[in-house]
Amino acid sequence: MGQYKGVALGSIAVSVPVIAIKGFAWWHTGGAALFSDALESLIHPATALLTFGAVWFAARPADSNHPFGHGKAEFFAAVIEGGLIVAAAWAILQHAWLVWRGGPLLLDPAFGLALNGGATLLNGVWGLVLTRAGRRLRSPAFRADGLHLLTDVATSAGLLLGLVLALATGALWLDPLLAAATAIYVLVTGFFLIRASVDGLMDAAPSPAVVARIKTLVAEHAEGALEVHDLRTRNAGQTTFLQFHLVVPGGMTVDEAHAICDRIEAALRNEMAGLVATIHVEPESKAKHHGVVVV
Repeated sequence: MGQYKGVALGSIAVSVPVIAIKGFAWWHTGGAALFSDALESLIHPATALLTFGAVWFAARPADSNHPFGHGKAEFFAAVIEGGLIVAAAWAILQHAWLVWRGGPLLLDPAFGLALNGGATLLNGVWGLVLTRAGRRLRSPAFRADGLHLLTDVATSAGLLLGLVLALATGALWLDPLLAAATAIYVLVTGFFLIRASVDGLMDAAPSPAVVARIKTLVAEHAEGALEVHDLRTRNAGQTTFLQFHLVVPGGMTVDEAHAICDRIEAALRNEMAGLVATIHVEPESKAKHHGVVVV
């Protein structure tokens, strides 16, 4: 839990100066594009707090009301984060429209762009830290937070390049258009984030590569059994649940069948952290195939 807490608190610590710098850059210049960047970044402190709470709750041990643990709490956090991103996109579109109607205005843009660039660099570094932590800790909330930050970096870089072009050519009308383009990009990101999180809430299976590796490990360590069938998997936060039927010869003792199960479970645990396997042992008469272990 200490690792999770450290990463979550780090997100909060990084987000505060970033939003302050970007907010001041927009206030100083009055640009619609910089407003869009500041508002998109404003979501991050809220989502960082949300992530911290979700990770803390998800790490709680299983209890009588939640015998499979609390890992799905992280998916709820990711769904809410996606919703906040969508809301920010709508606010950016509204502001871009108002600036377009009222006429673009940029005051002291060079200073504002420099401030925004520094904040963007800080976001990029921390976004990489979060995505790597999400993969290492198998945390969907951290992965969502990291994706959000890296999306922020990509849009910020695009905005900065676009504003430099607008200033170089005198085409200041590009400012609200860049803000609108940012809003659309953010909207799409929020949609995909929500969709991925909903998949987690609906017990989506791991990636095909992970499922294929599980099948390989089971087949390699099921020596003595006749076959494996009805293999199913599902993700629940940091935990992957696996269940399958193991068919053994009719004359095999319970101890021998249990030894096969232990061997399979040990192989899975050694390679796949957070995997929980449930194996249903069946007699030879239940076999669906013959001669090979089938997964």
